[in-house]
Order: sequence, then C-alpha cells, then structure tokens
Amino acid sequence: MEAQRVKIVEGGKLVIPAVMRRELGIAAGDTVMVDIDNGELRVRSLSKALERARAILRRHIPEGSNLSDELIQDRRAEAEHE
Repeated sequence: MEAQRVKIVEGGKLVIPAVMRRELGIAAGDTVMVDIDNGELRVRSLSKALERARAILRRHIPEGSNLSDELIQDRRAEAEHE
C-alpha cells in the first residue's frame, strides 16, 4: 500500500485513513499495538500482534508438544509433593 500523508491533530491523535484501517482490519474503538521500529511508528491490530507472538513462540516449542498439558502435569506433580 502506498504511503499517505496524515496530520497529527489536537491531543496528539493520528487519523489513520479508512483504506488503511480496512487493510488492518481495525475499526473505531478497537485497541491497536503501537511501537517504534528503527525510527518508524508501527501500528498493528491486536490479532496481528498475537499472530506474530505465537509464531515467535512456535519456533521455540518442539513439534508435537502441548504446553498447556505439560503445565497441568507439572502443577499436579507439585500438588502431590505438598
């Protein structure tokens, strides 16, 4: 998508053009993730941020592992020792 000029309005608010909001899948009232990457402001939908976080985690989890099942087993083992 081509870059567009936008203005920062009163209170530091940034108006994201409608075409970009649609592309991101965000609407008025939604919460987004904002960060600075190499001097650039980056805006992501929460769903996209979660998708990225899950992808990062997946790289560190062995194939076929189920972390929630492992956590439950650990908690049960701890409870047995108490």
